[in-house]
Amino acid sequence: MKFFIAGVVNHRIPLFFTLALTALLTACASAPIPPTESMNVARDTIAKAEQTDARQYAGAELEEARAQLVMAEKAVTEESMTEADQLAKQASVAARLAMARTEAAKAAEINREMGRGADALDVEMGRQGEQK
Repeated sequence: MKFFIAGVVNHRIPLFFTLALTALLTACASAPIPPTESMNVARDTIAKAEQTDARQYAGAELEEARAQLVMAEKAVTEESMTEADQLAKQASVAARLAMARTEAAKAAEINREMGRGADALDVEMGRQGEQK
């Protein structure tokens, strides 16, 4: 019976090492992958927002986008890739909002300018009508 127990123990040791090696390789193979694409999209969208003068018209939204990107980069260093991906996507959304608010503000500015021009034209036409 002593030989039987020794044989069982001898078979369990290689099995244990095989399972441990498999678990180790699986852990290494499934290392989190950084959300490179969403991070790049966020950076590009923020850069585009800056080029549209979002700093002047939608500064709060642009700052929110930058803050989200910084937090995403921090999450990558902490290997929290799901959180980093979500934060990068939120940064992109905030930057797009900044661009939309900038476009709306610029359009409103143009509209006001056109209204002033139309008013000036009306005044001038009234003067010309009075002179006749």
